[in-house]
Amino acid sequence: MKFLKKFLKRTLIIIGVLVLIMYVFDYGYILRGVRVVYFTGHNTAFIDDFPYFENDIIEKGDKTDVWSNHKDYNSVEATGILKRANENWGTVAFVIIKNDSIWFEEYYDGFDENSKTNSFSMAKSYVSGLLGKAIMDGHIKSLDQPISDFYPEYSYAKTTVGDLASMASGLDWVEHYTSPFSVTARANYDDDLAETILNQKVIKTPSVEFEYLSGSTQLLGMIIEKATDRTLSNYLSESFWKPLGSSDNALWQLDDEDNRLAKAFCCIGSSAKDFARFGKLYKDHGKWNGQQILDSAFVAKSVVPRFPQSPEYGYGWWLKEHLGKDFFMMQGHLGQYVMVEPNDNIIIVRLGHSKGPGNPLETYTDDISIYIEEAYEMLNK
Repeated sequence: MKFLKKFLKRTLIIIGVLVLIMYVFDYGYILRGVRVVYFTGHNTAFIDDFPYFENDIIEKGDKTDVWSNHKDYNSVEATGILKRANENWGTVAFVIIKNDSIWFEEYYDGFDENSKTNSFSMAKSYVSGLLGKAIMDGHIKSLDQPISDFYPEYSYAKTTVGDLASMASGLDWVEHYTSPFSVTARANYDDDLAETILNQKVIKTPSVEFEYLSGSTQLLGMIIEKATDRTLSNYLSESFWKPLGSSDNALWQLDDEDNRLAKAFCCIGSSAKDFARFGKLYKDHGKWNGQQILDSAFVAKSVVPRFPQSPEYGYGWWLKEHLGKDFFMMQGHLGQYVMVEPNDNIIIVRLGHSKGPGNPLETYTDDISIYIEEAYEMLNK
């Protein structure tokens, strides 16, 4: 018994010292990450983690544009391959929109059409859109405006706001989703996100090549807030959420209750059919109900590659050729997708707990091809 007491005492002392060291060396965010992720039975960030963070509300408007049901609504069952993929990889929403009408929709695991799930990096498409809106509104001059106009700390760098949106910033950032010591983990769980981002230096020549860095979008979000003198949630609400007739308020995760800075690189909470509205806006060249919400030239530039050697990315949107078709898409951690084929007037939305096997940092995991192939198999019946 004495041995057990001594062992427990020593263990508690060691744990206390480790915790103290973490806070002294500014790694306290790891404890928050452990509490949010592992103490809730997960091994990574998860799609319904909003109660564990502070959030801003993205307000909807007074009028909702209700999606109409297609004349063939839910007339075709999911293919066997799609059923297995949805079951094995934890899909919570799968929606196919044809000619701006709901052609197919199913929800799983207790989720429904109104359930909010985490967009993760699909938020990057919204932030890029907000850049286009800020240029359209005259708050930002152009894609070529230097970031040093907003943050003099970067006076030594030639990085522009367009470089941030197209992932060509040159920032010193390592995109890593599993290491608790990575800057990506710090950004997600730390209590002062601005400090984390502004500590990242530009170490490579910008405007040269594509390199996917969440820090680029976070810095862009901070610049948009400075330029517009609005929070990102407020600017998103007024620019897109209300004009697009969203059905419900959305959430945007913040770093903490004191700083209240939105995680621009991720973490908008909404439903499948409200997420789909942004895909439709870009499909329709920035127009909604005949009104030019976003400049069509900006939209066109966003959904083609900026760099010929990197055909997978434009400005905030992923690009993929599959089945002889050209998709642009919003893409997020664990397999959150809004996939748009404008020539066919098709939008495919998938939200869920996992993207299945494969390296999560791969540009395109196999699940994307399966969702596209099986959706078209259903459409062709």
